[in-house]
Amino acid sequence: MPRKATCRRSTKETRVSVMLDLDGSGDAAVRTGIGFFDHLLTSFAHHALFDLTVTTEGDVEVDDHHTVEDTALCVGEALGAALGDRTGIHRFGDARVPMDEAIAVATVDVGGRPYSVTDLELANPAIGALTAQNIPHALEAFARSAGITMHLTATGRNDHHVAEAAFKALARALRAAVSPDPRRSGVPSTKGIPSPEAS
Repeated sequence: MPRKATCRRSTKETRVSVMLDLDGSGDAAVRTGIGFFDHLLTSFAHHALFDLTVTTEGDVEVDDHHTVEDTALCVGEALGAALGDRTGIHRFGDARVPMDEAIAVATVDVGGRPYSVTDLELANPAIGALTAQNIPHALEAFARSAGITMHLTATGRNDHHVAEAAFKALARALRAAVSPDPRRSGVPSTKGIPSPEAS
């Protein structure tokens, strides 16, 4: 069955629309009004081989927080929905991605347990119009709404490289985790059901 999902979120602060296809070719059309965030999500889709469409209208005249958080929540919700009952997949994935002097390491479990440990070495208050502290916040919101466990670290001297390497590593780890496992016919859990308590 197609592993596709949509998410729409509308509040007084944002209007978000997301379409996600886990079995795509990496095509992305992302418009959030925050250029560097668009760049990160586009890179994420490209390296995960997900087709991703994101349109967000947010109160960027206030700041970028609501736009970034709500977009991340919606992308995560779409990923969780696209996984469905999470049967027949590898479930776990990990990746190391360098970008010049920066390196990022991501390890994920898409079995239904929402948890995140994020440590990004960001030195400056912002990258373009994207507030640096909203980058780990977006990743944590994504992991929570997707129902995944995510450990993600990145170090380097250039904030652009650190952030981009982190999103690429997460993408590659997810690509591995959500890929079909030809030897698996059911849920990849000894409990036999996909749930927050899966093990």
